[in-house]
Amino acid sequence: MDLNLPELRRLRQSFHQAPELGFEETKTKAKVAALLRQYGLEVHEGVGVVGILRAGKGNRAIGLRADMDALPIQEASAHDYVSRNPGVMHACGHDGHMTMLLGAAEALAADPGFSGTVVFLFQPNEELGLGAQAMLDENVLTRFPIEEVYAIHNLPGAPTGQISTRNGLICSSESLFEITVKGQGGHASMPQAGRDALTIGSEIVLALQTIVARKLAPGAGAVVSVTEFLTDGQRNVLPGTATLKGDARARSPEDRNKIEAHMRQIAHGITSAHGVEVTVDFKTEFIETINAPTPTEAAIRAARQTGLETIPDRQPMSFSEDFAHFSAAVPGCFVLLGNGESGPNGQPLHSNDYDFNDALLPIGAEFWTNLVRDRLPLQDEG
Repeated sequence: MDLNLPELRRLRQSFHQAPELGFEETKTKAKVAALLRQYGLEVHEGVGVVGILRAGKGNRAIGLRADMDALPIQEASAHDYVSRNPGVMHACGHDGHMTMLLGAAEALAADPGFSGTVVFLFQPNEELGLGAQAMLDENVLTRFPIEEVYAIHNLPGAPTGQISTRNGLICSSESLFEITVKGQGGHASMPQAGRDALTIGSEIVLALQTIVARKLAPGAGAVVSVTEFLTDGQRNVLPGTATLKGDARARSPEDRNKIEAHMRQIAHGITSAHGVEVTVDFKTEFIETINAPTPTEAAIRAARQTGLETIPDRQPMSFSEDFAHFSAAVPGCFVLLGNGESGPNGQPLHSNDYDFNDALLPIGAEFWTNLVRDRLPLQDEG
């Protein structure tokens, strides 16, 4: 497969220099749409960008997704293509994801080798878990029906070009919670005269840790983390209000529902014992990402055909992925692609000195083309 690596590298680095946050990807979308049109694809612009490539007489269609948004992070990299947008950075590799998919679109448009329709889905706002649903709300899958959907995400710490995936659950859900305790503030010297929301909130923090430790099955892979504790207290003022915010991860809808139920039970039980009020908000934006058997088998075949080291049964990831909404709508497969083990390529996702590995650009593009030709094989159309 003939790919222009220097051109792909320039494209990826140009995306890196011009990052945009979720639902603000105006220039990014325009650039993606212009390139797709340049390659000869049919292009539709909405909350995201959709490119359509048809070849032959096949009536099957598959979707390939890349994410476009960046993160609110001030970059600390030393390379010569750092972000030119202060406080915004491609710290998750979405610049590389777009470039790999654009490389595949260009290659397939020039030399299809398939029969059917490929729908290229460039999605906004993956980081907040809102972009896929926004595209679905625009009826993207009704307007451009597909039978299967696929996505790649780079994985720092894994060998460059290593593909790993699994059938079934591949990424956890993420639910954000907020618990507000409404007590009675008072003077620090006379705590008995009030109802100290900080102390009550502290009891809730500790009790929440029993959800994973004592209320779910060992090995469930669930996580409950309180990440913020906010009060209206002062140096000598006991707080009357305390707000706990946090994040819960689960590997099944059943465990996710149990976490919410136990959280509400704990919060209401403790505050009831102290005679104060509480509100609990529990909101899930990232559902569990589930890989379907047939697309997963196809992704593994394409990886091996590309000559990549392939792990077909990796352990599920604890992070969450907005692709889950697409793969809940149609059978799909989410694939992880090793980004390297050292230097900026090996730094954790969302680090301010992380960088996507440009060596992956032709690898990912070739994987995509092999996958398309596997799922939409040429037919006898004589």
